[in-house]
Amino acid sequence: MRVTIIGLNYSPEPTGIGVYTTGLSEALAASGHPVTVITGNPHYPQWRIYDGYGSHKREDGREHDREKIRGVNVTRVRHGVPSQPRLWNRLGMELGFGIRAVFSKWDRPDVAVLVTPALFSVGAAMLRARLFRTNTCIWVQDIYSLGVSESGTGGHLATWLLRRIERSILRSANTVVVIHERFKRYLVEEMAIDADSVEVVRNWCHTDYPNGDRREEVRTTRGWKTDDIVVLHAGNMGAKQALENVVHASEIAEQRGSKVRFVLLGDGNKRHQLEAMGVNRRLEFIDPLSEEAFQATLSAADILLVNERPGLTEMCVPSKLTTYFNTGLPVIAATDESSVTADELALAGGGIRINAAVPGDLVDAAEKLGRDAESSAAYGAAGRRFSAGFLSSDAAISRFRRILEQGACDSGVERGRLARPFPTGATDAVEPK
Repeated sequence: MRVTIIGLNYSPEPTGIGVYTTGLSEALAASGHPVTVITGNPHYPQWRIYDGYGSHKREDGREHDREKIRGVNVTRVRHGVPSQPRLWNRLGMELGFGIRAVFSKWDRPDVAVLVTPALFSVGAAMLRARLFRTNTCIWVQDIYSLGVSESGTGGHLATWLLRRIERSILRSANTVVVIHERFKRYLVEEMAIDADSVEVVRNWCHTDYPNGDRREEVRTTRGWKTDDIVVLHAGNMGAKQALENVVHASEIAEQRGSKVRFVLLGDGNKRHQLEAMGVNRRLEFIDPLSEEAFQATLSAADILLVNERPGLTEMCVPSKLTTYFNTGLPVIAATDESSVTADELALAGGGIRINAAVPGDLVDAAEKLGRDAESSAAYGAAGRRFSAGFLSSDAAISRFRRILEQGACDSGVERGRLARPFPTGATDAVEPK
């Protein structure tokens, strides 16, 4: 089965969608399927192209264009990266990437996997796939139009238009893979996508279980006291995370003389703004770490935090939860009661939910968990059980592989639920290599 995967994000990005695109690609290649990935230059979560990519050259003088990484043929195409991402400049980035991806070498795939976001690059790639009768699978990591609506980045007209575009693109695919049951329900009930064409494959835990051997070493190095209640948020610092709530909570903790210490680990387009709000003794920023150091720092915390903007209910499932649940630590989720995140936390039993954007509640919840070792341990153990039972990488990737293998068998013909007829008059042109 020849597979071409088109997605803006890929390794070495340490967090977000790129981690899962890389994981699927390498697993398919390891099982013997020829895999080609067409991706962009790594830029997330910093929103700037990593050193050594883009217009920069490697030490050997060769640019990052096409190379083989762990059995995967990876082609990187150039595109702009907005330092302050907004709806319209992100659209420009996606279109720039998508147009270059369309004219790249696809290596004659039996099935093409198109990753959204970025929606507009998926739309461009779908035109080529339809033209050459390539079976397609759209992998939905976030619902794009809901993201615009719930994050307040676009007006009513923009949201309405994006919703129609997204629905049209999704309905043109042979199959759609979503990462949560709530996503499927929304696509079927609100966007009229055929339920039989939508499959659910959860994102998986991509990190090892941290053993905590370096816990005291890390805490000492970081200056975390034995009685500090360390609440750590890991990952992107962007608009969706609304981490101003955490900065305000740290100010409250400082005023109270609380033992709660908030740690923001990672990067993102909002980090400088958050730092400018003022650092105090109850707030710390940590730059992105290597995988080993990241795991050690995570396991040295007492509580892990998901913080979301009020009003985010359907658009996304925070990928950090797959890592959090695997640590055996309790989780606090500052999120709306009706959100996907709240549902996921309740299903796992891995922690407590508090209202979004109420910093006093965040301090209260952290102090309560910090004083209750028994409840904290119980939440952590429940998260671990959920991770082992529902977030296995082997199970998720095996299911994805079966979906793609069925799609590859049906490639170019109307057969079963994964293949759809192409429009009358579609060309029989031969796919160029």
